[in-house]
Amino acid sequence: MIILPASPAVRSPTRRVFVKGLAASGIVAGLAPWPTRTFAEADTGVPVLSDTEFDLVIEPAPVNITGAPRMATLINGSLPAPTLRWKEGQEVTIRVTNRLPDSASIHWHGILLPSPMDGVPGLSYPGIPPGSTFTYRFRVRQHGTYWYHSHTGMQEQTGMYGAIVIEPAAGESIRVDREHVIQFSDWTDENPLRVFAKLKAQSDYYNYNRPTAVEFFRDVANHGVRAALAKRQMWNEMRMNPTDLADVSGATYTFLANGRPPAHNWTGLVRPDERVRLRFINGAANTFFDVRIPGLPFTIVQADGQDVEPVTVDEFRFGPGETCDVVVVPKDEAYTVFAQSMDRSGHAQATLATRQGLTAPVPAVDAVVPLAMADMMGDMSGDPSVVHHARTEYGPSVDMRVNTPRTNLDDPGVGLRDNGRRVLTYADLHTRGGALDPREASREIELHLTGNMERYTWSFDGVEFGRSTPVHFRYGERLKVTLQNDTMMTHPMHLHGMWSELLTPDEDFQVRKHTIAVQPAQRVSFLVNADAPGRWAWHCHLLFHMDAGMFREVVVS
Repeated sequence: MIILPASPAVRSPTRRVFVKGLAASGIVAGLAPWPTRTFAEADTGVPVLSDTEFDLVIEPAPVNITGAPRMATLINGSLPAPTLRWKEGQEVTIRVTNRLPDSASIHWHGILLPSPMDGVPGLSYPGIPPGSTFTYRFRVRQHGTYWYHSHTGMQEQTGMYGAIVIEPAAGESIRVDREHVIQFSDWTDENPLRVFAKLKAQSDYYNYNRPTAVEFFRDVANHGVRAALAKRQMWNEMRMNPTDLADVSGATYTFLANGRPPAHNWTGLVRPDERVRLRFINGAANTFFDVRIPGLPFTIVQADGQDVEPVTVDEFRFGPGETCDVVVVPKDEAYTVFAQSMDRSGHAQATLATRQGLTAPVPAVDAVVPLAMADMMGDMSGDPSVVHHARTEYGPSVDMRVNTPRTNLDDPGVGLRDNGRRVLTYADLHTRGGALDPREASREIELHLTGNMERYTWSFDGVEFGRSTPVHFRYGERLKVTLQNDTMMTHPMHLHGMWSELLTPDEDFQVRKHTIAVQPAQRVSFLVNADAPGRWAWHCHLLFHMDAGMFREVVVS
């Protein structure tokens, strides 16, 4: 946790009033970037609540992450919010009190539950008004690693997120000696609405890796003037540059592990030769992380809370919303858990060590690798006569389309290809037990992920949420959904309330997930059992993409 004493006031003070109040109390002069505290062996620095009944309080509170005090949106005064531990088969009751001046909400990410309990204002319920308490109540129908976060405004970006760990009803089949939850996130000292406004005015505002004249002349030296000019013209026509890998970068973000910046890295205690389970959660608002532990390979055992056939790798990428559980067997006294942002503008870090205070070498972030032709054009070896256009995919909200998308799942993505490490791909993941349903799909739905970088608009089929109509699933049907990414950014697509069963290019079952990262110029298909009646959200889990329009309502009836 990285919090200063919570403010008793309900209404968030302005920056000037807040700092004035700190100065009056003598806090500002001696304010440290991190409060001093001693951690016991089992203390992760994040409260853990374990029961069938929970009381959560949402309120504003000052935090100090970068050395400058800022107001955050916290649950029970903690950043991240308390870890909730449930047991499969039990009914949980969660009373959420809102002490903010504005409406609030909590969404239980990846949890199967009745639609009114899902926590999406405008679809599931109206939200939680200021000064009121809403009671969530549902039966836990799954096990594994999940998380929860606000679905209102920018509250998630300002600290409102936490972990969920669900114990299997039949007991844990993944045998370990110890476990730790490590939740990555991103923090900005700026007002998130100001960040969003900057992106609307200039979509690459935070991209400090734009192509330079030096790079142009390097291309001339390597490939000739004509090829260098053609390359630059191609990117100009796309109204994008090849290093635009993330909308928001380390220029404003500090990347956190369990709420701590790299300078105050969180430490999880381990012993040599024991089996340790690490429950990784990407709770970031807008950041993909590439995670590795130098010198310590890990075995993937769960993806999005679902048991998978174990696969040993050195590194994996996951996007906002995704979770990944790994098992490691440490040998040395200390290891660095290193999570670099996909655009290589910074990193989060933690330490696994035999005692507090030990550290291990921290690697430098990798060099920026620009987007390749496959990220822009898709499968250039495909049949040019086969095109995949959605009928509504035109207009001012669409600045590019991909005629020949690629369908492979074995690409780790830009920056991870051929890096000398074993990198996880979706093709490596196989859910234990296979598909949920032996039925074939009775119907198909295809949607394109679209955007206009200059306008900073994001959408399905060129239609932002405010102008879109609901997607209808028939209750009880099994349908095939295809998403084609016609943009040059990776979108972590999250369908609420139902599992997404990802298919191989040959349409065999691959892996069951609640959030699927669709790479640039990629076309993926998955099966869905429409077994959850009600109104559900379906959106990109990059917060600013969702707010800019990449959101649809799904109605199951």
